[in-house]
This record gives sequence, C-alpha cells and structure tokens, in this order.
Amino acid sequence: MEFDLTHTDALLSTTRAVRKRLDLDREVPDDVILECLQLAVQAPTGSNRQGWRWMVVKDAEKKAGLAELYRRAGGDYLAAAAAETPAGTQSGRVMDSANYLAQNLEKVPVMVIPLIIGRLDDPALAAPAGGGITNAAAGLMGSIIPAMWSFQLALRSRGLGSCYTTLHLGLEGEAAELLGIPPHMTQAGLIPVAYTKGTDFKPASRPPVEEITYLDTYKNPIA
Repeated sequence: MEFDLTHTDALLSTTRAVRKRLDLDREVPDDVILECLQLAVQAPTGSNRQGWRWMVVKDAEKKAGLAELYRRAGGDYLAAAAAETPAGTQSGRVMDSANYLAQNLEKVPVMVIPLIIGRLDDPALAAPAGGGITNAAAGLMGSIIPAMWSFQLALRSRGLGSCYTTLHLGLEGEAAELLGIPPHMTQAGLIPVAYTKGTDFKPASRPPVEEITYLDTYKNPIA
C-alpha cells in the first residue's frame, strides 16, 4: 500500500485543537461519528484487550450538565489565564480560545467521552514510594489515548474539528453519575465535536526537532 504523503503529512500537521472555529449551529450526523469511531478502534491497545468504550452525548440537558462541571472544575483558572496572558501571542490566543470553549461548551453539537475499562485509583496501579507511574497505569491510559487521536484525525479528514480536554475529570465522579457510567470505567477526557468554520488549518509553530531530540544519552543532541 502506498500513501499519498502530501495528504497524509497535511492531515498530521494541521489537525489542530479547534475551539473558536467549531460550528455550533450545524448538526453532526450519528453515522459520521460512528464512521470515525470505527477508525479509532483500529488503534493499538495494551495486550490487545480492546477495553475502550465511547460515550456520545447529544442530549441538551446532559451537555449543559457536563459544561457546568467543566466550568466548575476549571472555569476560573481559564478566565484568569486568558486575562493574564499577553494578547497577540500564541499562548494568549490559546488561552483565549480555551476560555471561549469553556463558556460555550454546552453549545457544541456532540461531546464524546472516551472510556477505558479499569481504574487509575485501583491499588494495583499505585506507584511505589518515590517512583513514577507504574507500567499498569501507563498501559491503561496508553490503551485509550491512541484511539482518541485516531478519532480526532478521522474527524479532521471529514471536515470536523475537535479538542482534547481534561478539565471535567476533576469532577469525574459527578460526570459518571450524570451519564450512568459504571464505577469500573475510567474517563480519559472530553472531546467536543463539530464541523469547522473553514478547513484552512495550518501547521503550528514548533521548535526544530533537532533541538529537542537526543541520541543515546540526554546530553547528546542528535544534530
């Protein structure tokens, strides 16, 4: 199989976190969401357990409830950060758009909450004293995040935008109660989904990879 690298590279380099350019008035058909999720579940999972599950939220009251949790968990932080970050800078634009999303979250046509079977607060996943995260904890989240990114890429290729958010996880228990999510499931984030206003997204400004890539030892830049 040969890929068109021009299109593939464009997809990978222009799939942005979309907030202000989400079309809040255009309906997103269920079959488009399911088509993108069908691609998402081709992503690899730990031990091929395929433990991902997907909560699609379209009900207006439930979206409003999630938006309220989102703002309660981090709305003040986003508003303050947007006010304090210099306008006109890349960071300023990001914080401004993040605050915009928080204030309008209930208006997005669809919210998707990726789920993974298992709990990060399971004692079996606890890190040893003085240690980092365990292999089990890394494997749990590593079994859902690749599928989330595949979902977002599939959306982008079909003219839709998304943004990987995690603020509501500070109140994950309340979100689980709102949506009837069983206690053995972990929510990995919340992805607002909508068609985008225009599709002319561009690569973001990033440092040269030669400056952040090392060969064999951290003290040895690859370039």
